[in-house]
Amino acid sequence: MLVTNQGSVRVDLVGGTLDIEPINLIIKNVVTLNVATGLKAKVSISETSFDGIEIVSTDYNKTYKFDAKDLTEDNVVYSRRFEEMTFVLQILGLFKITSGHKLELSSGAPAGSGLGGSSAMGVTLYKALCNLTGDNYDRNIAVQRVKAVESRILNQGVAGYQDYFPALTGGVLAVKGIEGEIKVEQLYSDELKGVLEKHLVLIYSGQSRASGINNWEVYKGFFDKRPEVVSGLTSIAEVSYETYLALKAKDWGKMLEGIAREGKLREKLFPGITTDKINTFTKDISSLGKVLGVKMCGAGGGGCFILVHEGLDRATIAAKVQEHDMQILPFEVESPL
Repeated sequence: MLVTNQGSVRVDLVGGTLDIEPINLIIKNVVTLNVATGLKAKVSISETSFDGIEIVSTDYNKTYKFDAKDLTEDNVVYSRRFEEMTFVLQILGLFKITSGHKLELSSGAPAGSGLGGSSAMGVTLYKALCNLTGDNYDRNIAVQRVKAVESRILNQGVAGYQDYFPALTGGVLAVKGIEGEIKVEQLYSDELKGVLEKHLVLIYSGQSRASGINNWEVYKGFFDKRPEVVSGLTSIAEVSYETYLALKAKDWGKMLEGIAREGKLREKLFPGITTDKINTFTKDISSLGKVLGVKMCGAGGGGCFILVHEGLDRATIAAKVQEHDMQILPFEVESPL
């Protein structure tokens, strides 16, 4: 038996970090906008005669084999014995699978890119395992269970919820956390897809980052009531909500300006969100005009960012990206599933 599944990694437009509970319940009008991209997390599961689990990871370019007798809860959950593959093994553990299967996995994004590749791969794997075992698939339960596993592994507060939905829904999403529930509004249109693909460029800086570190500092600062963090997140929420309203009204110019403004506010919130390399690139390309700004993907500190522009020539952008030893990644907005 062979089961395959794939799900988009996301690019967050505005409102990241606000998806960490319960910050989303404390600040007014919290909304996170993101898009499902053509970059896909991919999962393939097949049956084998091996008394254990074999995992082929495209991301690490490695094959792992784990004997069933070693896949105990103590080893997988409460120790660092299988650290590189603990996320995958813990999701398998939700289905009590310890033997007779081979997994081939790819997160669809560079490691440390800030595109939520591990989260996308996690829910993509979860859905594939539901298909394999015949378990009832429920999108919200899938998100909550995989998010709980990822939070446990990060061990730095609660993981945000926005990364999981694009892999399961596709499209352009407004994600809103309310008491005991996460609302997901599908905003996709062909017109919106065209605007985003024309005016946003997804760039990988080549510098890996660790989202848990930046998110934890912001999270802790918020609940320590540090004024600059509270006011910073409140301002990000206000701009994100304005950007959401502009998108709904098809005011594309205001929407693009909102994405760029949110990026600037985020840079002020935490000094490590951008890097010297990214700052140098931004200053250089902004000198050409028609650049509204850059927006870091995820928690920043390296990884990917989006360049927001008003029609700058693509060849010019590509030349500047290459000059600064960076890489343009494919940016295609996926249709709703």
